[in-house]
Amino acid sequence: MKDKLIQKFGELYGKDGDIRVYFAPGRVNLIGEHTDYNGGHVFPCALTLGTYVVARKRADRLLRLFSVNFSHLGVTESSLDELYYHKKFGWTNYPKGVLWTFDKKGYPVTNGFDILLYGNIPNGSGLSSSASVEVAIAVMLKDMYGFDMSMTDIALFCQYSENKFNGVNCGIMDQFSIAMGKKDNAIFLDTSNLDYEYAPLDMKGYKIVIASSNKKRGLGDSKYNERRSECDRSLEELKTLLNISTLGELSNEAFEETKEIIKDPVRLRRVRHAVTENQRTIRAVKALKEGDLAKFGRLMNQSHISLRDDYEVTGPELDTLVEAAWQQEGVIGSRMTGAGFGGCTVSIVKEECVEAFIENVGSIYRRRVGYGADFYVVDIGDGARRLQ
Repeated sequence: MKDKLIQKFGELYGKDGDIRVYFAPGRVNLIGEHTDYNGGHVFPCALTLGTYVVARKRADRLLRLFSVNFSHLGVTESSLDELYYHKKFGWTNYPKGVLWTFDKKGYPVTNGFDILLYGNIPNGSGLSSSASVEVAIAVMLKDMYGFDMSMTDIALFCQYSENKFNGVNCGIMDQFSIAMGKKDNAIFLDTSNLDYEYAPLDMKGYKIVIASSNKKRGLGDSKYNERRSECDRSLEELKTLLNISTLGELSNEAFEETKEIIKDPVRLRRVRHAVTENQRTIRAVKALKEGDLAKFGRLMNQSHISLRDDYEVTGPELDTLVEAAWQQEGVIGSRMTGAGFGGCTVSIVKEECVEAFIENVGSIYRRRVGYGADFYVVDIGDGARRLQ
């Protein structure tokens, strides 16, 4: 793959100079959804699917950007003097946002770049294609300029870019798991303070299967920001009774004792999800450490029900995929993953049942929804890096 992309880069921009290649994975979150911006726990892992960036520093301030995935758009030309968001800039808003952020944070980018991107994450699937692009660009800048920063810094910079440049109020999970991923491990992350530990994923004859609903959604166009606002408003109400700074600090019991302060029944459901999902995630990781994969799967199922009924971010496509998965032999757990409103589900399936699972769930989905789903049997990979 790397050699093909370098060849394409040469065809577009010429073969001279210091050409470097970087990779940032996509991610799948096994449990802990819509908890990251509420100061709760998440449990994502990096995938071997991701975004490749081939880049060369220029002597001037010109930016030339090309995506193999949007090759019909050709090379987009811009400059370091035009780092502002506009919808018409499309996918290039993501690399531009990272360049803008580095400058804002005191790491000045003074040279333009020739850049080629290629991603094998389905766009709009909920596997974090946008965060993967951001982190790949950030790793490129760190390496090209020799900036002294940690991978946690990179994750925080990329979250800032998504929040402040692209206007999506995402939490830290996507960028953190992409920057910090570790092969064959998930990351148990406390988003309130960025404490984390790697948890080995011993799947004992099971596979992680991702099903893409092929219903595209963009976070900024969805109700993602609305959900965050609902939680923020409810937190302010709870603070009149409790000394807390995030919903992630609430136990299920504390929520039950104080929930009457939240008068809006819709926002009450949102908070109930944020609190119970955080507790589910803590219990799920404990179950995994104890080798109880069946319990982990049951908690995944409960997570989807909460996302469907209390947080209302699933929709008919994701519900159809999950409910069909629950009916299949060898499935111990299935849930939506990502922001919702389309995107993907993640299922844990017995290895010998994977083929039948894909055939059966795919058939049910096509019959009920009217078009096909795509399936990926995934491996857990390392985080973002330069490819030597």
